[in-house]
Amino acid sequence: MKILIVDDDPDVLMAAKLLLKRHFGHVDVEKNPERIPFLVTNGQYDVILLDMNFTRDVNSGREGFIWLDRILDINPQAAVILITAYGDVEMAVRAIKVGARDFVLKPWQNEKLLATIESVTAKSQPGTPAGSQGTEGGSISKKGSAGGVGSLLIGQSPAMRTVTDTIERVAETDANVLILGENGTGKDVVARLLHQRSHRRDKPFVAVDIGALSENLFESELFGHVKGAFTDARDDRAGRFEEAHGGTIFLDEIGNITLPQQARLLSVLQQRQVTRVGSNKPKTIDVRLICATNAPLYERVSDRSFRQDLLYRINTIELRLPPLRERGDDMLMLAEHFLKQYRKQYNRSVSSLSPALVRAMKQYNWPGNVRELQHAVERAVILSNGPTLEPTDFVFNAHSSATPSNPVRDAIQLEDMEKQMIQQAMQRYHGNISDVARELGLSRQALYRRLEKYGM
Repeated sequence: MKILIVDDDPDVLMAAKLLLKRHFGHVDVEKNPERIPFLVTNGQYDVILLDMNFTRDVNSGREGFIWLDRILDINPQAAVILITAYGDVEMAVRAIKVGARDFVLKPWQNEKLLATIESVTAKSQPGTPAGSQGTEGGSISKKGSAGGVGSLLIGQSPAMRTVTDTIERVAETDANVLILGENGTGKDVVARLLHQRSHRRDKPFVAVDIGALSENLFESELFGHVKGAFTDARDDRAGRFEEAHGGTIFLDEIGNITLPQQARLLSVLQQRQVTRVGSNKPKTIDVRLICATNAPLYERVSDRSFRQDLLYRINTIELRLPPLRERGDDMLMLAEHFLKQYRKQYNRSVSSLSPALVRAMKQYNWPGNVRELQHAVERAVILSNGPTLEPTDFVFNAHSSATPSNPVRDAIQLEDMEKQMIQQAMQRYHGNISDVARELGLSRQALYRRLEKYGM
């Protein structure tokens, strides 16, 4: 069974993972809810544990319902269990009413959480894991475009041809790869493509946000621990390197780790062995290493905040992903791709980009790169009133060169616009659900979820 836990509290994530890893086959954790659409689309999770309250919204549960709605839009059959420290019966009933399978209060009782997961999976239809719909295998064509998980790499620019050609050449090798690039350029996508096209494709692909690990959890998470090694070590536990044995381990945000962490990691990479915390018995590992960062590693080496010997160890092959602003007409190819994707997903009639919009898009800096473009097109398709997208359908950041994109802020703006659009349709059709759903390009179930979310 494959489980995803989304919560912005690292302690909650670690506690849940330590518990669930003892009972289920594969447990992923994510502290950033903005990554939910990507993870659900590509993860094929059997159960998703979703916190209801993130940093923007302390205790109302509103964010949890927003992300629940996004998950169910991607896969209406997703098995989602909502978790919150501020729950009550009314919120629990509402969560289940709009599509959640169950509701758990934290701090949870371990037996209760396990029983809830078992109950939810028992009721699920076999063969339809959460997130299985709409998932494609990634592959790169000779022209340099990528389908499915690799859609962020679509393009014909010289910079992207270099990237895709390099992927083709090095994927089948076991060479360590370092992927450099700004946020939103697709570093995680490249890592998965390298694994999918390697001879290790049938073995595990283990991704770790290594920069998010505290000093206390770094060794236990990566290298494992034995029972009794520390207070909460109630059982032996394999680390992420052992989990990836025979396959690929992807260390994301490697530029953010401390010097002591760098020294420990370097030792493991040199010896090709890990020793669990509390043990003196090394275990041999066979992994293909892929790392990624948006940090200026060579500057970090110069100021001695990043070890030069570790850099040499991880960058046998170095891939630099260009920002969208340097990819020329790739932007239009990507925009057309996302337009077709979301036109079909939301059943909209929009089919083209106006010349004025194309000019505006070319002048914009796209600080959030391909992911910002993808979100912008999705929002525009949802809110479009005609067959052609215009500049007014997009929200361009006036300070794009200095201010990065904020998907949570954009999601809030999209939510407000969506609510207004539904209100207008309800008034136009005098509350006739079938007519409103048809007008908005939604199923009746999806419309009911939104009506419940907005209290309409």
